[in-house]
Amino acid sequence: MDVTPKRGRYGWLRRIEELDPKVDNHEIHLITAGCEFPWDYQRALEFALFRTYCVPTISELLEKTGEFENRPQKRYDDTSLLMAEMLEHGYDSERGRESLRTINRMHGKYDIDNDDLLYVLTTFIYEPIDWIDRYGWRRLHPKERLATFHFYREVGIRMGIKNIPESYTEFARFKLDYEERTFRYTEDNHRVGKYTLDLFCSWFPTALHPAVRQGVYALMDDKMAHAFGFPAGSPTLRRIAVASLRAKARGERFMPKRRHSRTTDDSKNKTYPGYPRGYRPSQLGALADPPTCPYTPERSVGPRAEQPTTL
Repeated sequence: MDVTPKRGRYGWLRRIEELDPKVDNHEIHLITAGCEFPWDYQRALEFALFRTYCVPTISELLEKTGEFENRPQKRYDDTSLLMAEMLEHGYDSERGRESLRTINRMHGKYDIDNDDLLYVLTTFIYEPIDWIDRYGWRRLHPKERLATFHFYREVGIRMGIKNIPESYTEFARFKLDYEERTFRYTEDNHRVGKYTLDLFCSWFPTALHPAVRQGVYALMDDKMAHAFGFPAGSPTLRRIAVASLRAKARGERFMPKRRHSRTTDDSKNKTYPGYPRGYRPSQLGALADPPTCPYTPERSVGPRAEQPTTL
């Protein structure tokens, strides 16, 4: 999809105001997640996936596979890239449909409760919205919120998820009610949470691991910490983290707007070096070791219209 922004820092916002959040949900969501808030969106999705492991039936399944203990980076990369393919290209594009087939093939091997799938879908909608409202360089437009809802609702329909609410507020209410009913401590939650926290730490030098752990604890709410059996975060560290994120947002207001989305371009991906050059979505999530990319990694130009993943 080739999208051209209007002039000025708020050019993308003026473009969004011209669009319909239901009909144009992919275009709006790509602008939001790929051009306006790519860093915030990625951090929010990391915490969104983390949050789903507070549901005992989800963490139990993931613990049984052994993949989160043995290959957490691959599981993370599989989920992240499959969702990024649909975001970058659209769920009805060739690569988007291939990504959906890959997800459905992996999920089809397991007896996954429909409400668990519904809940995971809600985290892709509301966790990034909440994060950007708190830490983004501007507040989201109502059309961006609705477009995110409609985008992932269409993804959920194509995944065969049943009983997806038709309204933004109804689905948000389902999310809150489901967390109230299901979030509780279990050993599986704790183990999968620990594997994920160790993965987050692995992205930083060893000397920073204690600080990373404390930072993650600080950004967790009490419900998450209790469900994982993690210690409560330091209020002081939380204030520092929030102040830092908001300072970043203030500085970002004065930066030029991003003209292109490259949500799938990840030449430094740990599991799939040079992605997407030389890879297909159908190669993601395989039980075997990931394929070796036969091409020299290169970045794409401009925006473009077996184990379970965590969705």
